[in-house]
Amino acid sequence: MLFGWAVKRGDIAESPLAKMARPEAPKSRDRVLEDAELVRVWRATFEVSETFGPFFRLLVLTGQRRDEVAGMAWAELDKASATWTIPAARSKNGVAQIVPLSAPVLKELDALARLGELDKNGKAIDAWPKTGLTFTTTGETPISGMTKAKRALDEAVAIDGGKDAERQPLPEWRVQDLRRTVATGLQRLGVRFEVTEAVLNHVSGAKGGIAGIYQRHDWKEEKRAALDAWGRHVEAILKPAKADNVVSLDAAKRSA
Repeated sequence: MLFGWAVKRGDIAESPLAKMARPEAPKSRDRVLEDAELVRVWRATFEVSETFGPFFRLLVLTGQRRDEVAGMAWAELDKASATWTIPAARSKNGVAQIVPLSAPVLKELDALARLGELDKNGKAIDAWPKTGLTFTTTGETPISGMTKAKRALDEAVAIDGGKDAERQPLPEWRVQDLRRTVATGLQRLGVRFEVTEAVLNHVSGAKGGIAGIYQRHDWKEEKRAALDAWGRHVEAILKPAKADNVVSLDAAKRSA
């Protein structure tokens, strides 16, 4: 822009960048973790910090954006209706999102809330907090240091894959790939494309353009069914491998 402005002013005859080739646009990522890889990542989450472990597991179970999960507040969660409301102000696309909470997610949140443990007054905790951040190390701000946490997770995954010199890291993957993995898993489970889009809070596709103006169905029940099915699938692949209880996504789809 600076050189173009200088050319228009007559300060220089030609922009030195005029003949420079444009850099290639970054390639869109298509990395999806296979079930076996997802199992390794899940197991490794128990080897990282008590804050980041549940954070990574909720990314796997909800399919929501990294920063939206990191900034989760207890006030956004309602255990009675098993829902998480992401306000528009915190949503990447500015559209509020209601996320149904599957049984595995509720279990994770119960643990984070320390249900059943004793508080500082010696009274058993029997409810989720009303205020505060769900994932925080300071009590004031959402968790940060994603790069360090991801590195620790990768190290734990590699240790899980073998011993010492036989350690086997996963092929390159990013935290954002978990969201794509959830989306792909839902599709393989037979979830309708429109429902998968609603789970991800996408406004493109079925909800974009003129269709979005007239399509006001919120897919509430369908989203719950989809995330419940995904939660059951995650629980199934985590079970010890036995011939009579291994459930593939394709098999789960046929039996749905």
